Amino acid sequence: MPHVTSADGTPIGYDRLSGDGPALVLVSGGLDDGTENIPLGEQLAGDFAVVTYRRRGRGDSGDTAPYAVRREIEDLAAVIDAAGGRAHLFGASSGGALALEAAAAGLPVDRIAVHEVPYLLGDEMLAAWRAYRAELDAALDAGDRDRALRLFMRLAGSSDDDIAAAETAPVWPALRALAPTLRYDAACLGDGPPPADRLAAVRRPVLLTTGVTIDPHSAGLPVDFFGAAADAAAAQLPDGRRSTVEVPGHVPDPARLGPVLTAFYTG
Repeated sequence: MPHVTSADGTPIGYDRLSGDGPALVLVSGGLDDGTENIPLGEQLAGDFAVVTYRRRGRGDSGDTAPYAVRREIEDLAAVIDAAGGRAHLFGASSGGALALEAAAAGLPVDRIAVHEVPYLLGDEMLAAWRAYRAELDAALDAGDRDRALRLFMRLAGSSDDDIAAAETAPVWPALRALAPTLRYDAACLGDGPPPADRLAAVRRPVLLTTGVTIDPHSAGLPVDFFGAAADAAAAQLPDGRRSTVEVPGHVPDPARLGPVLTAFYTG
C-alpha cells in the first residue's frame, strides 16, 4: 500500500480508488481503520479521483508522539498533495470535524461535505462530554482500552446490553487496537459545540448531511442529536448547506448518499 510522509515524519497509508475526475479525499471517523469509507468511495469513483487514507494511529499509518490536531491536519495536507494538490473533502462523523478544521486552517480544498458530525449542544450533553474526556484520558493512561471503549459507547448512546454484546463480538480486538485514537477524535471535536471562530474561517461551500433516524445502537442519544448539531454548525459557516438524506443509522448507505454528494461537488 502506498504511503505519504507527513510534516513530522509520520508515514500515512492511503489508497487511490480511481484516477479520473476531480480529486476527492475521504476522511474517516472514530474507531475506523480507514475501511468504512471505501464503499462510499467506490460509489463515487465513476465521477471523482477518490483517495481514502488511514488516519494516524490506524492500520498501516504511523503514530508519532506527541499528538495534536495540527499534526492530523498536516497528515491530510500530505494526502491532498498526493491526490493532486487540491481536492474536495468528505468527512464522516468526527472525521467531518477534522475536515472542517483542515479547511479552516487553509488547506487547498474546494467543496467539503460532512456527515453527522457529533458536535454537542446543551448543558447536559456538554457536561457528559467533559466527564467523558477526563475519564477517557484516565482509562487510556492506565492502559485500560476496554474501559475506554465502554466509555465511548455509552457517550454514543449504546445500552449496557449493546456494550456487553460488543465485548463478545469478533470485532472487539480490532476496536481495542484503535482505542487510543478515541483521544484523537475527542481532540478534533474540542470543547464539544461547533467552533464558531474556526467555522467562520471556512470560505468554501460546506454540505452537512444527516440521516432520518438515529442508529439503533445509539438509541440513548436525543432523537434530534445529529440534526441539531448540523443545523448549529451550518449557521456558523459562511456557506453552510443542510441536507437530510433518506438513510437510517450513522453509517450511510452509499447508494443513497453518493448521488447527494455528487450533485454537491459538481454543482
